[in-house]
Amino acid sequence: MLLSDLVTPDRIACAVNAQSKKRALEQISEIISKSEDTISSNDVFESLLARERLGGTGLGYGVAIPHGRLKSSDHTVGAFIKLQQGVDYDAADRQPVDLLFALLVPEKSTEEHLQILATLAKLFSDESFRTQLRDADSIDKIHQLLLDWEASQ
Repeated sequence: MLLSDLVTPDRIACAVNAQSKKRALEQISEIISKSEDTISSNDVFESLLARERLGGTGLGYGVAIPHGRLKSSDHTVGAFIKLQQGVDYDAADRQPVDLLFALLVPEKSTEEHLQILATLAKLFSDESFRTQLRDADSIDKIHQLLLDWEASQ
């Protein structure tokens, strides 16, 4: 699955004000539910939070990939937010997280889920790409960066 299939401009937000990990997850849950009629923000939030309880999804370098499974969905959905300020996310490197890419997959999804997580880990391991995301000041710029990265692979 392509990133461009997962994240549309209506599932990207920049300069989001969140003072905590929980609030960041609530914000991203709201973004996803607004673009998906059949998915409630509460279901998204509960799925992401349940996964966080199993182990933090902070990758390091200010990046987190919260992810979870949804019974109410038959397709994979992604969303990206850039926070105004980093929040404590219990990342291994103890750095505040300001870039979050949420991924929600159908309950029975397995291989696709792992492939997408691997792609996202590769994407966010690129220091130059992270810098470009942090410098981007609009949804359109962030979306274009994701498309450009995908085209270069």
